[in-house]
Amino acid sequence: MSKITVESCEIEGLKVITPSVFGDERGYFMETYQQKEFAEAGIDRVFVQDNQSASVRGVLRGLHFQINHPQAKLVRVVRGEVFDVAVDIRKGSATYGKWYGVRLSEENKKQFYIPEGFAHGFLVLSERAEFCYKCTDFYHANDEGGIKYDDPGIGIEWPFEEGVELVISDKDKKWGSLSELQA
Repeated sequence: MSKITVESCEIEGLKVITPSVFGDERGYFMETYQQKEFAEAGIDRVFVQDNQSASVRGVLRGLHFQINHPQAKLVRVVRGEVFDVAVDIRKGSATYGKWYGVRLSEENKKQFYIPEGFAHGFLVLSERAEFCYKCTDFYHANDEGGIKYDDPGIGIEWPFEEGVELVISDKDKKWGSLSELQA
């Protein structure tokens, strides 16, 4: 019996994973990653690094990717809620420049698999969020790439809340548009 449900998205390669959660009066248990189950679902990858970040409401991180050392990511939220986005930047892809977003939260326990060739970012919707992700390659500080979060050529429909101030790093404010990447 499978412990995960995998939903393919309209952009090839992206997958939303919902684990089986076993709960009782003590709390709950779930497997967040099991290599055989994921391989059977088409995610047969070796993850080499786990990362975790904490952010407050209104923080927008991204859209990030590594240029020469692309990473596939398996992302989830262990506290709070985020709106997570992947943008297809695979040259020659039929969905190049298209985006897909999903709400990840401690309540829904969903995970989002993002293969290599995507820019990734998220917006924190709760007072605080803790975000965890596995990567298939190591982080290379000199290999960072990015796209501005509000690139009109992509048109991401971020669920901004009225009265909530966006918090964006100086680095993320400086990224260019997707069309500038192609130049």
